Amino acid sequence: MNAVDSTPQAPVLIIGAGMAGLTCACYLHRAGRPVQVLEAADAVGGRVRTDLTPDGFRLDHGFQILLTRYPEVQRLIDYGALQLQPFTSGAVIRLPDGRQTTLRNPLRQPLRGIAAATAPIGSWADKLRLVSLAQHVKQHRAEELLARPATDTLTFLRRYGWSEQMIETFFRPFFGGIYLDRELTTASNFFEFVFKQFVEGDAALPARGMQEIPRQLAARLPAEAVQLHTRVAAIEGNTVRLTDGRTLQGSAVVLATDGPAAYQLLPALTANEPTASRRTTCTYFAVDGPSPGRGDKLLRLNAAPGALAHNVAFPSDVAPEYAPAGQALISVSTHGAHGLSDDALAQRLRQELTNWFGAAANSWRRLGTYHIEHALPVYEAGPARETAQQPRRLAEGLYRCGDWAAYPSLNAAMATGREVAEAILGA
Repeated sequence: MNAVDSTPQAPVLIIGAGMAGLTCACYLHRAGRPVQVLEAADAVGGRVRTDLTPDGFRLDHGFQILLTRYPEVQRLIDYGALQLQPFTSGAVIRLPDGRQTTLRNPLRQPLRGIAAATAPIGSWADKLRLVSLAQHVKQHRAEELLARPATDTLTFLRRYGWSEQMIETFFRPFFGGIYLDRELTTASNFFEFVFKQFVEGDAALPARGMQEIPRQLAARLPAEAVQLHTRVAAIEGNTVRLTDGRTLQGSAVVLATDGPAAYQLLPALTANEPTASRRTTCTYFAVDGPSPGRGDKLLRLNAAPGALAHNVAFPSDVAPEYAPAGQALISVSTHGAHGLSDDALAQRLRQELTNWFGAAANSWRRLGTYHIEHALPVYEAGPARETAQQPRRLAEGLYRCGDWAAYPSLNAAMATGREVAEAILGA
């Protein structure tokens, strides 16, 4: 009779408690594998973080939304526990000539279709093309769209037949805001994937902030499985060396940091891969009394070139717990480099926003400014990006996950985390 080996299995060491690392940890833990998540910061979430101010405002680290039809999110996240609050499907668009128009999604709100069709954004033919593309993406699974051969989004839009006016007044401000890429150089297969999400699902906020999503995942793990304030200095095979001098031995190591941190830890393995990221700045303002957004729950988009206020949102209109009673929270996003101090940027934004919301915008008080240097990885068309699949396995016992290894989205972070877990379980 053979003796049973009762030696405890070494945990899988996961570096990073963002959405990719926590997803990987959850799938491994569900399968009975011990995990140890090492996080340098003081809380889980990575880029998906929410600060609670002393006076009761919830400030996400940059303007973020959850697209409810993301396949990976539906696999793992309990929507009911998040108490999701949806935006209204559509947007208020400020045109280059200063006019504003409301474009509600006729695909989601058929009774408003006539109003959308007569909005001064594109022609009837342009709007019929929206319907045509909606029908197209509904016929394909999200994974099929991501696997399609790609050009850049701008070329795709022109080939599809949309007018330059439609591109400039709708696609550039809306999808440019999603990509943080107003030039629309992002790969067109990702555009089709994102278009499908807006056709079929909602854009929503958890009632208590976006960080509730990673907190939900972390709560499914044993309490000792996540170590905060734990910074990794080096990876040597299945051994991880920490900056405090300790070493940890794992059955496997998963690199679940953002791209720049991963390249620093493993420069030899990632030397020939793209490292570019897109940046954004989110400035939060507060006002006493009624919201300048009038409670319509619509995103404001700026189609005017050269503006600093690219999009404006009113999170407390969507999820009232984002602001204390009797006050409203305003989020203003500025994409790319601007070279301004926080105070100077806030003042310039107030000046621009008086054209939208009247002189009262000059008195909006700034709550905080978030600079997200590596908000999204650059994802452009090309042979290396055609399938959105960079290798998950880097070496024996060494894996990576995160949107930087696939395409820029929460869905990609979670998908790569699941795929790495499956690879480890199947090894």
